[in-house]
Amino acid sequence: MRVLVIGSGAREHALLLALARDPGVEALMCAPGNAGIAKVAEQHPVDASSGEAVTALAKEVSADLVVIGPEVPLVLGVADAVRAAGIACFGPSADAARIEGSKAFAKDVMAAAGVRTAHSEIVDNPAELDAALDRFGPNWVVKDDGLAAGKGVVVTTDRDAARDHAAELLETGHPVLLESFLDGPEVSLFCLVDGETVVPLLPAQDHKRVGDGDTGPNTGGMGAYTPLPWLPAETVTAIVDDVVKPVAAELVKRGSGFSGLLYAGLAIGTAGPAVVEFNCRFGDPETQAVLALLETPLGEVLNATATGTLDTVGELQWRDGAAVTVVVAAENYPATPRTGDAIVGSDGDGVLHAGTKLVDGKVVSAGGRVLSVVGVGDDLTAARNDAYAKIETIKLPGSHFRSDIGLSAVEGKITIPS
Repeated sequence: MRVLVIGSGAREHALLLALARDPGVEALMCAPGNAGIAKVAEQHPVDASSGEAVTALAKEVSADLVVIGPEVPLVLGVADAVRAAGIACFGPSADAARIEGSKAFAKDVMAAAGVRTAHSEIVDNPAELDAALDRFGPNWVVKDDGLAAGKGVVVTTDRDAARDHAAELLETGHPVLLESFLDGPEVSLFCLVDGETVVPLLPAQDHKRVGDGDTGPNTGGMGAYTPLPWLPAETVTAIVDDVVKPVAAELVKRGSGFSGLLYAGLAIGTAGPAVVEFNCRFGDPETQAVLALLETPLGEVLNATATGTLDTVGELQWRDGAAVTVVVAAENYPATPRTGDAIVGSDGDGVLHAGTKLVDGKVVSAGGRVLSVVGVGDDLTAARNDAYAKIETIKLPGSHFRSDIGLSAVEGKITIPS
């Protein structure tokens, strides 16, 4: 099987490394890729948001399967264009991708499916903002209703900060979603979905805030770990049965059946799991940790999902132990990052590239989240030690990373409210 992966981040690097372990995958291509991906896959330039361009490339490289990593091409219908050309594609249609592309659509689907989520209101008129804010608090959750790469969210007890963020979104023409605050620790659960067939991956936990102790602004994600020692197996089963399967069935009922990776972000509170958000693709940085433990051939399950035969796959197999991803970010991230600095140690084992490129034969920084460093071990402590030992070998001027990824779980400080 010849596989073409669309994207340029550490998520795609992780997908390609896992695909390379599948004996059924004979050739790997990536577009547009990055400096690290160049070592595992043949790279091609492409406008990833153009269905016509991606389809033409898939034909040119004789791809048997196209795997679309980022959300923007999916929301814009690139998967539809690829499938229309008769090529198997892992990724939902534009219609189904609205589960991420429009939070209002996602809320409507969840309401129809009877899935617990936060109370919400859409505000699209600045004149209505203050009255709407008064109906929420003392914790305000303010979101961009469209795609925001994980960074369009402010969670705060400061009403003025909530208002400022909402007003900024409205000024740029973006409707605002106000939500009630959900208590409890958060969980990311990835599920392969083919219509009403759902196969879960290992649950993970992301760390969104830029600083240790969950301080500072939200980012696209500063690290993740899997599995979650504090999350009972029966809770994962409940998420699949009471959240993901009903949503998948509702999408089928609406004629928007989902095919690809459905990512449920949840808070596990006093009343059980409640959905924070859905995404229509593998999440970053959770993917880097989750796929490090996968033993089932990845190409096989992605192809089964894309060709409507996921029901023949069964449960996925995982290696024992744990995995931790720590993001190395550029100076000033999540604000405008400093780029163009040479990176030392970027070719080590478990070092996945995100914002990098080659300049005169040297790997340099080219984005905010530059590298994802993945550690594995027999338990979470060992996986953390492995990840942070690898980071010690990396040099990037002005870079920063969180030192506490997975630490609260190791110390037994994460509990589900009762």
